[in-house]
Amino acid sequence: MGNISLNIPVSLALGAGDPPGPGPVRLGSEAHKNLFCHTLLATFDPYRPALIDWPTLPEDTQRKVVSLPIWDIAVQTEGKAGLRVAAYGEMVGDPLLRRAIELNAYEEKRHKHVLHNMVEAYGINLAPEPEYVTPRDPEWAFMVTGYSECIDSFFAFGLFELAKRSGFFPPELVDTFEPVMREEGRHILFFVNWVAWHRRTMPLWRRPWFALKIAAVWAFLIYERISLGNDLANGQDNNFTVTGAKDLGVDVSIRELMDLCLAENERRLGVYDPRLLRPRLVPSLVRLWQRMLRVTEKVRA
Repeated sequence: MGNISLNIPVSLALGAGDPPGPGPVRLGSEAHKNLFCHTLLATFDPYRPALIDWPTLPEDTQRKVVSLPIWDIAVQTEGKAGLRVAAYGEMVGDPLLRRAIELNAYEEKRHKHVLHNMVEAYGINLAPEPEYVTPRDPEWAFMVTGYSECIDSFFAFGLFELAKRSGFFPPELVDTFEPVMREEGRHILFFVNWVAWHRRTMPLWRRPWFALKIAAVWAFLIYERISLGNDLANGQDNNFTVTGAKDLGVDVSIRELMDLCLAENERRLGVYDPRLLRPRLVPSLVRLWQRMLRVTEKVRA
């Protein structure tokens, strides 16, 4: 895994900016930027991965945790995310926005550190990590990371709650990972508001290109997940959001799992300022699928 250096960004000491007062906030305004940046900065949890006391697990529980086919891709995903977010932060001129993105990058790197310590604590063997390369287009890489987290976090919220309710993760392990889950919620909230703000503050002539860039990112992510599914079918790779409840050994229908994902997404993001945008595409697609399923069942009945 190599040595992991974690230093809280010095610029955080400069403060979190002034959040807007009560009342409507126009998307793309200075107040909007202050709101989503301040939300991320003000909710920072300064926990240190090196001080986490990993609980001793019963032998059967540890065996199940070790056997989950998610740890390789989880470590690699966080490794890429930290580098990509940091690279974009270096090209941002706005002081407040840069501070928030620096914190985002720090937290992504810290997730990798948490996973690294857990892997060592429970004797999980990982495949060799690839070389993490600084992206040539930092904005593209930041958007790929952000939209990817919007997809993965939606399902991870539900699967984490399912693991908690089923007892697959004992309470001690749930408590250990809870800060990471909270951070994922903060990150996707920050990202979707950055997209809205960024699009509205760029010159008009750039907006069509930015819209095409967003479409290209989604096309890339769809292709990437189709490839993951093919790899899974061939026994070459696994992904927690693909294999889902099957890997947890929980007997739950896809409809029940999607209901849980929707409920957990609402619960985790509902604690933040209602004036902030929430990720909408994946929850909307799931609700559309649910409506189509109900119509199909009525027709069959």
